[in-house]
Amino acid sequence: MAGLSGLEKFAHLEDKIYRAIEQFKTLRQEKEALEKEVAALRREMSALLAEKDRLEAQVERLLTERDAIKLKIEAMLEALSVLEQEMVDSLR
Repeated sequence: MAGLSGLEKFAHLEDKIYRAIEQFKTLRQEKEALEKEVAALRREMSALLAEKDRLEAQVERLLTERDAIKLKIEAMLEALSVLEQEMVDSLR
């Protein structure tokens, strides 16, 4: 009976070892999948950061253009105002 009990204990230990091995395999596969996902997310984040930088530069360029156009329009309006005043003065 003592030998049978020892064999049962050994079989139980063997089952635990095989379950541990299967769990290890599963965890390793999950880890590899997560590493691939992290790598993909890093590539995506890098692309998004590059796009953000490009868009920020474009916005800055457009704001600079807007300011330049605003100054030109203000100068033209001022010139028109001066011409209008000169016309009014000449008609008097």
